[in-house]
Amino acid sequence: MQRPSPHYRCYAALALSTALLLAGCGGGSNVREIPPLMAGNRAWPQVVPADPVRANAVLMRAISLVGTPYHWGGNTPESGFDCSGLVNYVYRDMLDLRLPRTSRELAAIQGPRIPTAQLASGDLVFFGDGGQVSHVGIYVGEGRFVHAPNSGGTVRLDRLDGSWWRNHYSGARRLLN
Repeated sequence: MQRPSPHYRCYAALALSTALLLAGCGGGSNVREIPPLMAGNRAWPQVVPADPVRANAVLMRAISLVGTPYHWGGNTPESGFDCSGLVNYVYRDMLDLRLPRTSRELAAIQGPRIPTAQLASGDLVFFGDGGQVSHVGIYVGEGRFVHAPNSGGTVRLDRLDGSWWRNHYSGARRLLN
């Protein structure tokens, strides 16, 4: 019998922790769109961002923070991050863009709502329940996003077509036009 890869074990651990996911990263907003069918391991379209240089800067900075500890209310690498603190830090650090502080406020900003088939690097992706946004991440491409998921965790990359994320997907916004 072949031994599971380390990535498989990470995803198994993620499945066990989903019940605690998103604690303390709340807010509420009516950004909800009916989640599209996002089958596991589907082929994600490659959409070129409107401003590839700025999108790449955001993407590289967000990925560089993978492994930073989660901290509710945190908004720096030194203090740790919650989900919206991570988004704010990356956009402020790379583009000097000041954004609303909470996931609910980020979901309410003006800008086009993006269907999943049109997601481009740098888009914000939102998650929640009952039409209320409670979590945000930065889309990096190929169905993956960077986010600060929960207490006791770290900033990490996850897949939009993962069971929990697919079932709680609320929509996306584009900041880089």
